[in-house]
Amino acid sequence: MNTDKIMEFINNFSYNSVVVLSYFLISLIVLILNTIFKGKVNKFLAIRKGSLLNPMTYIRLVTTGLCHSNWSHFRNNFIMILLIGPILEEKYGSIPILKMLIITTIISSLVHLFIYESSAIGASDNVYMLIVLCSVVNITEGKIPITLILIFLFYVADEIIKQFSNRKDNISHDSHIVGAICGFIFGYFIF
Repeated sequence: MNTDKIMEFINNFSYNSVVVLSYFLISLIVLILNTIFKGKVNKFLAIRKGSLLNPMTYIRLVTTGLCHSNWSHFRNNFIMILLIGPILEEKYGSIPILKMLIITTIISSLVHLFIYESSAIGASDNVYMLIVLCSVVNITEGKIPITLILIFLFYVADEIIKQFSNRKDNISHDSHIVGAICGFIFGYFIF
């Protein structure tokens, strides 16, 4: 196989969603490194209680969204991000989507810091933000989309119920709720 055919084959692919695909790839690298180094990468990057004088505390507000506990956790989050994210990135633009992802992760991390002593990882807050943002896309003045109501009932209300049940499932339901609220605010009030 010559290099021209290889280049022709490679040129058939498009990096069509810069922010979403970069988020996916960086998170995949973090997952692989975390697996190789037996959890030490997540311990370093995940948000947790610590001194506000430590600069890593502020970096971890964002990097915690790159960490996942295992392949299943990663896959479940990125199936939805890869499905919805490129559509929203095309509609709103790469920089606004990047800002929304970062802001959602920071707010979710801060909420977690104030409520819990444990660390938190994952991109599910951004999954919920994107889901709700997607359902708000077609809001017209004075009209509430039925899809928004259904998304709220199927996704958000379920998370609220799970958050306040006594069930221990190691899932940060409050992060899902925060993500959904961010998606609504971004879609309805900001963009």
